[in-house]
Amino acid sequence: MGIVSRVLRWPARVMRVMYDWVLAWAETRQAVIALFILAFAESSFFPIPPDVLLIAMAVATQRLALRYAAISTVGSVLGGMVGYLIGAELYEVVGAHIIGFYHLEHQWESVVRSYQGNAFLLVAAAGFTPIPYKVFTIAGGACHIYFPTLVIASLLSRGARFFLVAGLIKVFGPGVKSFIDRYFNLLSVLFFVLLVVGFYLAKVLLK
Repeated sequence: MGIVSRVLRWPARVMRVMYDWVLAWAETRQAVIALFILAFAESSFFPIPPDVLLIAMAVATQRLALRYAAISTVGSVLGGMVGYLIGAELYEVVGAHIIGFYHLEHQWESVVRSYQGNAFLLVAAAGFTPIPYKVFTIAGGACHIYFPTLVIASLLSRGARFFLVAGLIKVFGPGVKSFIDRYFNLLSVLFFVLLVVGFYLAKVLLK
């Protein structure tokens, strides 16, 4: 919760300007490219999640909602790979500055220690929930976790997150946008809890 609370302290005015700037891309011809770049950048340094643009684009063109989710997933996973590279090879030069920019220095040690446990679960949690995904991709590289673990966990969690958003809009229409905007963080946390319970039950049943 400490990491989430740190991010929520970001100056409201700056965040609002960036949010509106991202949202404005939905009405341009470059919207698809912007969505890919946003998903890519958010995985390593940018603060605004691609869900903002994904929701706007999916509402505007519901028939392409799942395609937009796929673009977001690919961009985000590739960005996560770059975050891993930053942590593994450029932490002192680049990674430390990104962590400092978000004032997460005190949480960094906790994240690094956590990677000594279940790296897959940590990356999946960061990829799906409001936990800053970029911190965990950079930390994954700094801790030299098994690279395929990062890629697979990112692909599953980021894909689940974006396809869930697009799927809800495709099924329920524009009316679901305000509901997602208001409760997305809560919905993502609840879904991840169910995911963890599912993994635990599967483990028990397969003994």
